[in-house]
Amino acid sequence: MTFSDSGAHVSQLMDSSIQTHLLGHWTRERQAFTLEEAVRMLTLEPSTAWGFHDRGLVREGMAADLVVFDPDTVGPGMPEVAWDLPGGATRLVQKANGIAATVVNGQVLIANGEHTGAYPGQLIRGPLYEG
Repeated sequence: MTFSDSGAHVSQLMDSSIQTHLLGHWTRERQAFTLEEAVRMLTLEPSTAWGFHDRGLVREGMAADLVVFDPDTVGPGMPEVAWDLPGGATRLVQKANGIAATVVNGQVLIANGEHTGAYPGQLIRGPLYEG
């Protein structure tokens, strides 16, 4: 359900809103998917495809990575220009509407659109990694 150029074109395009676009446009507005189908497309399916079998579901023993959102208002915000790259170079940034919190490893990382100062994430490599 997702793709990325790993930030190679941050000054030219902003495509980080695919997930919120799916929830807002295709699920809520167009009703092409149920909310449950869309959430599964964003969680369990990519986790399974990449071999991360401890993610993608809310179950005991699974990684506690969650996004708390309002299905009635979730959607992409408008991209904005920021001048915060080295040397003052520009990049596009895009926030989301309707997301109350992002929880990583059981800790709140973002609350009401603002970073909390917590850095509970870690680099993970699944069974498909060859390095």
